[in-house]
Amino acid sequence: MRLLLDEHYSPEIARRLRDLGHDVVAVTERPGLRGRADRVHLAGMSTERRAIVTEDVGDFRPLLAEAMRRGDPTWGLVLVSPRRFPRAGSEVGRLVAALDALLRERPEDDAALAAGGEIWLRRSGQGVRG
Repeated sequence: MRLLLDEHYSPEIARRLRDLGHDVVAVTERPGLRGRADRVHLAGMSTERRAIVTEDVGDFRPLLAEAMRRGDPTWGLVLVSPRRFPRAGSEVGRLVAALDALLRERPEDDAALAAGGEIWLRRSGQGVRG
């Protein structure tokens, strides 16, 4: 599974996950992605076969549902609770560990996500399908 970290996440998270052997990029690492609409990210990442890691459930879920209704390709969402995984300082390690565990559990493309699904990230790294 490949991931794109939404713009809220530090590129340090992507770097740490790459150091662990995962294919992860952050929006903030790619100048062409910064400031683009969520709709553009969802559509653009399907060509890279990347699921989007985000805490913007209210924005991305309707976009995902709309893409699915139209039959547009998507690689789904990995949804993150900001209360469970704060983005600040020393707390970032928990997010990195959970994403690492999820990616180790699902090293290949996830068929359910490719079909437009979503995973809620948990501390153990195992996702809960929504």
